[in-house]
Amino acid sequence: MAAIRLIAGLGNPGPRYEPTRHNAGANFAWYLSRRFDIPLLEDTKFKGHVGRGVLLGHDLRILVPDTFMNLSGESVGALARFYKIDSAEILVAYDEMAFEPGQLRLRTGGGDNGHNGIRSVIAGLGGQRDFQRLRIGVGHPGDRNQVTAYLTSQRMPEAERAAVQQAFAFSDAVLDALLSGDLQKAMNALHAPGEQ
Repeated sequence: MAAIRLIAGLGNPGPRYEPTRHNAGANFAWYLSRRFDIPLLEDTKFKGHVGRGVLLGHDLRILVPDTFMNLSGESVGALARFYKIDSAEILVAYDEMAFEPGQLRLRTGGGDNGHNGIRSVIAGLGGQRDFQRLRIGVGHPGDRNQVTAYLTSQRMPEAERAAVQQAFAFSDAVLDALLSGDLQKAMNALHAPGEQ
């Protein structure tokens, strides 16, 4: 696997959405920016907040699109094209209802599985699907008619937010494996209960 050169965290812009489940990916990107002291600055050319720095010896960019979720690909695609970053060198972090809050799962490629942000990223990358995905569990409301409100309107309960934040703090060894392109090693660690 290729080494990661860009981490994009998906969400909706503005303080209204920050505490919602749909912003789990953006919150992961902001977490990394704080952990590694990489400021994310607004860049209108890329329709997002962008930072560049060294994470565990890896030179990469972190991006939080300022678009709404269903237009995330406009931001990711513009930055990837400008810096000539291949889709396989991109890690996209986003919310995943199939997993409980605090569970993380890595995946390479695939479809959008009904996620509007991922659908937009695929379009923004010219149909390329081979980017890496960090799926951040946010749970499911139990009723598909409640999904939109559950993701975008309801504040994530404090216990669930804490579980997700704790999951973000996985070890440097796991993060290094992920950034190096050793997805299998990173998966083995992240997918094993209690091993993060």
